[in-house]
Amino acid sequence: MRKVRIAQIGVNENSHSFQVFKSLKRQDDIFEIVGFALPENERTRLPGVVKNLAGYPEMTLEELLGDPTIEAVTVETDEVYLTKYARLAADHGKHIHMEKPGSPSLPDFEKLIETVKEKNLIFHTGYMYRYNPFVVELMNKIEAGELGDIISVEAQMNCLHPPKVRRWLKNFPGGMMFFLGCHLIDLIYRIQGEPKRIIPLNKCSHMDGVTAKDFGMAVFEYENGVSFAKTSAVETGGFLRRQLVVSGTKGTVELKPFEVCVDGLQYTDRTECFDPGWHTPGETSRSPMHDRYDTMMASYAAMVRGDKKNPFTPDYELAMFKALLRACGEEL
Repeated sequence: MRKVRIAQIGVNENSHSFQVFKSLKRQDDIFEIVGFALPENERTRLPGVVKNLAGYPEMTLEELLGDPTIEAVTVETDEVYLTKYARLAADHGKHIHMEKPGSPSLPDFEKLIETVKEKNLIFHTGYMYRYNPFVVELMNKIEAGELGDIISVEAQMNCLHPPKVRRWLKNFPGGMMFFLGCHLIDLIYRIQGEPKRIIPLNKCSHMDGVTAKDFGMAVFEYENGVSFAKTSAVETGGFLRRQLVVSGTKGTVELKPFEVCVDGLQYTDRTECFDPGWHTPGETSRSPMHDRYDTMMASYAAMVRGDKKNPFTPDYELAMFKALLRACGEEL
């Protein structure tokens, strides 16, 4: 198996840049890290994050983009710059793994999608729940019709962020909905497709005097039911209440807690109920311990090598991004 020659563009403070780079390093049988570039003054702004890249060559952005032997990049800048640098990488013919969800500008995102389609590039985004082993099994069961017709999806991703992070949410429409709600909307949209209507209900808790929208909520109306995404940055104990509940005419599957972290790995608990009895407890199970990022990045490498087809097309990514903006309150 040949190694994918890859480089990273940027780091960020609140997302997954270090974890993604760490996964590349850990999987040195499939990745050859050429180096990294820091185009937004990250060395001065984020020295605590940049130190995790030590041991690899720092390049200028021009050197990185101009190196024809670098076939793939990870774009891990702050969210406001993601689409800008992903577009530059696409213009130079690089396959792209981009931190979720992209920058808030729809025209810029549309241009990125146009370019990756035109150049036939891999466009892979950092939605790690796509690779959660129980999510993979759930999607297979839905596609096989084991849950019947889907009536509703309830998706929650909560936590308790410090005031500094919650103030930073002002950079985005919808605040927390844009930052973390994107993961939930990806799940809802994949399961149910385009909704009839999206009702944004994003709010500011005013906790600690923060004025950003740190409580995200959006309702998705479908022909035969209603689904919702909820993402709070002000919920004590919220991380262990992250959950996904999918209810269909034949059964319900609940993933909760969605993630429990132990020594750098995660597991997911699941309850499946296919018995119509009111008091049926359902069958419970626990996923294998897994790393959030390794399967995601290994899949990206397989796509770059041509060994695997990306099931998330550029058109899907654009449609889902539009749904996210609507959930954030943007008028499209």
